[in-house]
Amino acid sequence: MLSGSVVTTILQVTEAAPAVEFYRDRLGLDYVGRNSEGQEIFALGGGSSLALMPDPGATPTGRTEISFEVADIGAEIAALEDRGVTFADYDLPGLKTVEHVCVLGSEKAAWFEDPDGNVLCLHEVLPPAPPAP
Repeated sequence: MLSGSVVTTILQVTEAAPAVEFYRDRLGLDYVGRNSEGQEIFALGGGSSLALMPDPGATPTGRTEISFEVADIGAEIAALEDRGVTFADYDLPGLKTVEHVCVLGSEKAAWFEDPDGNVLCLHEVLPPAPPAP
């Protein structure tokens, strides 16, 4: 039923202005405008969207809130760093980044935060391994 639905991801932010600047100017998302509920709307691929919901009491969860699929994670990291985005590096059991990137089974991933501390991710799907002979 819902598998063909267009999705709107709603993310809470403390203040609209710095969040809009980050998502529009740093991440390069297409800003649509403010809707009647006061959410700041961004157009995403496939007809989906991101809605930033201003809430002065918003607090980040510390977990990945959104992951953007990219074709070339290295190139995307470089482009975002040029726009002032800072990527996290980890050295944890089962999660170690090299040049901001961690290989997790069938994908590569890299994480960064928005101005409110919401954790965002880039991921690149790796091609399937060739079958064993």
